Amino acid sequence: MKGLYKILTLTIVITTIVSCKKDSRPNYQYMPNMYTSVGYETYSKSDAFNNGVEAQLPVEGTVPRGHSLYDYKNTNEGYDLAKAELKNPLTPDMIDAKRGKELYDIYCGICHGNKGKGQGNLVKREKILGIPNYADRDITDGSIYHVIYWGKNSMGSYAGQLNEEERWQVTAYVQSLKEALTK
Repeated sequence: MKGLYKILTLTIVITTIVSCKKDSRPNYQYMPNMYTSVGYETYSKSDAFNNGVEAQLPVEGTVPRGHSLYDYKNTNEGYDLAKAELKNPLTPDMIDAKRGKELYDIYCGICHGNKGKGQGNLVKREKILGIPNYADRDITDGSIYHVIYWGKNSMGSYAGQLNEEERWQVTAYVQSLKEALTK
């Protein structure tokens, strides 16, 4: 009798489990908003603030994340304009040659070489060709900063790796390398 009772109970449990599953419709969801949440567009109109509070609008004068106030476009004209107009805002006492060299060695030296001769490890191994020697180039603070910010030719942008102050430190260090090469 005990065996029959166990078989009957097992049959009822298996029947219940199998009969509840239907492939034609999804199973019941206890908290559907957890599975299919509503995606709201950033800064879109919402009924969440009916009393006139504009909490979704950014404060006037703020700068969005990832946006820079660099006004020169990523074009040849923008490069020429930056080359002619843009000057390093760091005063000589703010320039840290040791930090500029450290950043240069990390981000630039692999291609341009530690002395700026265009003979970095990647050039020596012929992975990248045509890296210029700073002594042969007519570069200014503005042109260096523009190339670091936007990139040029086969060089990509380093705006994501270096913040504004670090880009100016590297610019000052590149100018010191150029001066050393032209002496």
